[in-house]
Amino acid sequence: MGDRYEIRVAGSGGQGVILAAVIIGQSAALMEEGLNAVQTQAYGPEARGGASKSEVVIARGEIDYPKTANPNLQVILTQKACDEYSHDTAPGGTIIIDDFFVRNVPELDAKIYRMPIVKTAREVLGREIVTNMVALGTVARVLENNGLVKPESIRNTILENVPPGTEELNSRAFDEGYRMMKEQN
Repeated sequence: MGDRYEIRVAGSGGQGVILAAVIIGQSAALMEEGLNAVQTQAYGPEARGGASKSEVVIARGEIDYPKTANPNLQVILTQKACDEYSHDTAPGGTIIIDDFFVRNVPELDAKIYRMPIVKTAREVLGREIVTNMVALGTVARVLENNGLVKPESIRNTILENVPPGTEELNSRAFDEGYRMMKEQN
């Protein structure tokens, strides 16, 4: 990691992209990780179904600007988000794309992983509402490979942020995403 590592999670309202980014930021800012993090978000006027994105900047030092310019890592869950944001990816960056909602991916100077994020939430876990936790599992593997945040920190932060009684489901969703990404790299 250079001075900054930028992450964007983009999709539509109801997919939990904001909570996912909050969890990434909180995990990075834990005492044992020793990083600084700032999280921002933007979403359309629709409560569900509108465009939504959330960004996290992680740094070892001070963060002088809270927005992402060229994300090192993007998680893209809808075609609209792909069309709008994929071109911003830093050269050589990583893009994790949901293979259910995203059909057309432009040619980019990035590592692109097409992953069954929504399909896994629906078919393996039986609840599409945990799409964001599956996505967080994939992110955890990328951050681990970059020496940034330990998967356990993300898992623990998930368990602190989900409603009581949903911990097992969310933990399983995280594990599925992590496993999928581990098989890729």
